[in-house]
Amino acid sequence: MRTSLAIALLAASAFAAAGPAAAQLTLRSKATTTQEMVVSANPLASAAGARVLRAGGNAIDAAIAVEAVLGLTEPQATGIGGGGFMMYYDAAAKKVTSFDARETAPGAANGYYFHNAAGQALDFNTAVFSGRSVGVPGTVKLWETVSRQYGSKPLAVALLPAIELAIGGFVISPRLAASIDSYKAALAQDDNARASFLNPDGSGKPAGTVLRNPAYAQTLARIAFIGPQTFYGGPVARDIVAAVTTDARAGGAGSMTLADLDSYKVIERTPVCGPYRAYVVCSMGPPSSGGIAELQILGILGHLDLQALGPNDVQTVHAFLQANRLAFADRSLYVADPAYVPVPTAGLIDPGYLDTRAALLTTGPLAPGLATAGTPPSVGAAGTADVSPPRFGGTSHSSVIDRFGNMVSQTITVESAFGNNRLVDGFVLNNELTDFSFDPGPDSAPVANRVQGGKRPRSSMAPTIVFTADGKPAFVAGSPGGASIIGTTTQSVVAMVDFGLDPQQAANQAHFQNNNTGQTTLESLFSDNIPPGQPGGAPAGTTGLIGPFDVRSLIPGLTALGWSIPEAPSVLTSGLSLIKVVLDGLEGGADPRREGTAVGQ
Repeated sequence: MRTSLAIALLAASAFAAAGPAAAQLTLRSKATTTQEMVVSANPLASAAGARVLRAGGNAIDAAIAVEAVLGLTEPQATGIGGGGFMMYYDAAAKKVTSFDARETAPGAANGYYFHNAAGQALDFNTAVFSGRSVGVPGTVKLWETVSRQYGSKPLAVALLPAIELAIGGFVISPRLAASIDSYKAALAQDDNARASFLNPDGSGKPAGTVLRNPAYAQTLARIAFIGPQTFYGGPVARDIVAAVTTDARAGGAGSMTLADLDSYKVIERTPVCGPYRAYVVCSMGPPSSGGIAELQILGILGHLDLQALGPNDVQTVHAFLQANRLAFADRSLYVADPAYVPVPTAGLIDPGYLDTRAALLTTGPLAPGLATAGTPPSVGAAGTADVSPPRFGGTSHSSVIDRFGNMVSQTITVESAFGNNRLVDGFVLNNELTDFSFDPGPDSAPVANRVQGGKRPRSSMAPTIVFTADGKPAFVAGSPGGASIIGTTTQSVVAMVDFGLDPQQAANQAHFQNNNTGQTTLESLFSDNIPPGQPGGAPAGTTGLIGPFDVRSLIPGLTALGWSIPEAPSVLTSGLSLIKVVLDGLEGGADPRREGTAVGQ
């Protein structure tokens, strides 16, 4: 069993939509404000949200402004060509709700959508870089829906900062420059993407370059002043369909139609909520697996006294990894779009069921093999588990609390870095449909997450709002990171609840993951071959996990307990945006792996 640590250098990598190099990564101190706060993965986006709040807008208006700017400044992660989920707490009504803006498959799609003419499943990258990977985008419809129901300003007010930036230009950040360089070969295959992101010689535009996007400004202006229907039924819709259905890359063209776009709906859903210690955690239900898995992990860990163990104890990490893989075993078998599959949500988070899952935890060595799915209450006939490997892609998360106490936690994505790497009217198209299982399974026991026309692919996104036991808002959490979203977000909840960390300390933590695969990843925030205190090395006393602790010291104990830690370096692409309600205002934390900030007043 190999025992050397997978050190996360957080430098540019082709699969991670990479962040800044280790030498630029610094741990931060918490931000504090008295009234309201915005946290996102990009300072320009955070500033846009704060600007809208100062102009009298509320959390919904600010959240729209943030995402509109992120679509411009972080196109490798998010944008109006994708979709996602939003959790919203209405302070006046004391009500928490959620909005499903997940992309949908074209109506003509079926279980063999990602198979070639010979009946063989496409390899993942071939599928990503094809018209077949593009789902009907949901972000713009989300804006229309939540602005109409809960916003306080016209949509044009929320979109104005992004329009101005797109026209005037913004400076390409180191993180965006690294992503462009990593994906320049794929971006070069699309005329619009090549013109926007690459130099004439095919190299990526470097950090410091002023990037303008007048096409994006025009698209946002259409949405702001004509209406979102122009995106789903006007010239933008026609451009999306043309790009998808004429894609000549190896994976083939998609089957999206104007009718698919015109019929798209955002669905308001009841969040999944459950207890953890003296709190109630609410997150996103199906078609996302994020909320269910988060509540399962917390429900299992609730049987242990983690506070007594401490965040750096090998048994704390051992228990977390076990709970993580038990949740992923259930996820693979049961969770998909509830309009197509009867998801046993209540059973999966039932306290009695979680008692039985917690009973599987061991303080000793793991049993051989992977975790298996359980049998929750009221489950019907199970299908075939989805054996697709976990995906780690391009996504962004932002959190907002306004002066009225309204709260937004939103995770919006284009899936892989730059989606499917085609740029249409200033925004990148998503490749969300590759979140489906490429294998539909046998007819007698189909895979729950198989492709079906109009269906929403399963997600791991977990925008989260946490309340005290008496219903008072406590904190907002969420992260990007593909399948690692579940573990990263859950770990931040544990950090703040069990270990009393503030939001920035929780965001600064190193992460550990096992998504029921043979790979366990321990993340170090800094290079292990640079002396502490030097650029790229850990500040004195802050190596690895928060506090004076070196994460590498966990390796012997975890190895002895049966965890296999790979030798190859690995990056966990988190981007936590955390806000905590305190007596005298708000505390915020932005993930140091990205370039974001926590701002407010």
